[in-house]
Amino acid sequence: MESFTYRSRIKTSAKDLFKWHTRAGAFERLTPPWKVVEFLERSNGIEDGSRVIIRTKIGPVPMIWLIEHRDYKEEKQFCDIQIKGPFRHWEHTHSFVPDGPNACFMEDNVKFLLPIGALGELFGNELVIRKLETFFEYRHGTLMKDIKMHKKYGVKSMQILITGSTGLIGASLIPFLTTGGHNISCLKRDKLKIGENDSYWNPEKGEIEVPKLEGFEAVVHLSGENVAGRWSDEKKAEIEDSRVKSTGLLCNALSKLEKKPSVLVCASAIGFYGNRGEEILTEESKPGKGFLADVTKKWEAATGIARKAGIRVVNLRLGVVLSPRGGALGKMLFPFRMGLGGKLGSGGQYMSWISIDDVIGAIYHAIKNDSLEGPVNAVSPKPVTNLQFTNTLGNVINRPTFFTMPSLLLRTLFGEMADETLLSSTRVIPSKLLSTDYEFQFTDLEASLRNLLGKPKV
Repeated sequence: MESFTYRSRIKTSAKDLFKWHTRAGAFERLTPPWKVVEFLERSNGIEDGSRVIIRTKIGPVPMIWLIEHRDYKEEKQFCDIQIKGPFRHWEHTHSFVPDGPNACFMEDNVKFLLPIGALGELFGNELVIRKLETFFEYRHGTLMKDIKMHKKYGVKSMQILITGSTGLIGASLIPFLTTGGHNISCLKRDKLKIGENDSYWNPEKGEIEVPKLEGFEAVVHLSGENVAGRWSDEKKAEIEDSRVKSTGLLCNALSKLEKKPSVLVCASAIGFYGNRGEEILTEESKPGKGFLADVTKKWEAATGIARKAGIRVVNLRLGVVLSPRGGALGKMLFPFRMGLGGKLGSGGQYMSWISIDDVIGAIYHAIKNDSLEGPVNAVSPKPVTNLQFTNTLGNVINRPTFFTMPSLLLRTLFGEMADETLLSSTRVIPSKLLSTDYEFQFTDLEASLRNLLGKPKV
């Protein structure tokens, strides 16, 4: 039986850290972004007998993993036992050891047996232990950052409504909020997927259940059609309508409420600035030209009715959001891992990027900071050129980046979208976040990519 232990000191009480693990979203929040995990079934809680069934991959091979919780000792420990899965034996004990009233040691102990013979175990055990080291380094780092952020902004539970809950940002934001003790409801288009606390809307038909919007303290609006792909007239209409019409419908509904939310955080985009070369752009910069700039202006203007109704509105101008689970980075990973990665066009165009964890942090900062309103750039303080991004990603995953995708070919394949996204240069600085003391988790591109991809520096 092989054994592995990872231990960290975390600045919160054992009682509070244990409670964090009992809340909805804990498993999702601690699953590293480079792991493909699908939850098939789960019973509530971590008490003895509760179970989780997930579909994951061991290398390229899909695998069902059934875990049962045992040895539950309130505020002290709980254990995950494999009932079905890739190991002959898997036993993971989570221990919470007090270190004074305001700190504790988080200890994860894993005992395992591989489903192979002694010779395979001789080499396989080392591989598993290296992966466990990376896995728990991520988990403990995430715990530390989340606990610190929730303590910074206070522990009062809030009622928060979210649109776009299944998108790249929404799916990461919700576990962060629920593990922090907040109560989350979602506006959903699919009536078959509406939970007990959720409500229905259909922006295309102008339908929304206004009475069910009463009582929320904050609203986070993340809905919007993906801009990737060739832009036909129909696609451009979908992009604009999904942003402008949905925002107008939501804001009009919020303005009619008897008890209005105190804040609306509405997604926006740095496409507002257009193609600006090496010009340094802040929230005070004028809008640019082009389809995305025009759409973003209308998108932000659609929040005006909420602002007039006395709701504090933050228009979060998102840069290139980095996550291997989707977005630009998700699309890049396969060709880069095949050794086919390279710069786009000249490679000199600026990419204003932001880690998914800092998107979550910026949203939470916007909710909690009463002085923040209007346009807010959600980007790292250190934008890079496409060439710098290409070389950094190649270095992190240890692959060559010799290829170049010529501008002419990109325009042939993607038309107008290529000029406004892939070849556009937007050098944006997050002036408002910095001036309101937001603490970025990642300002260095390489550090962010290594954290997201599970590639620690050797």
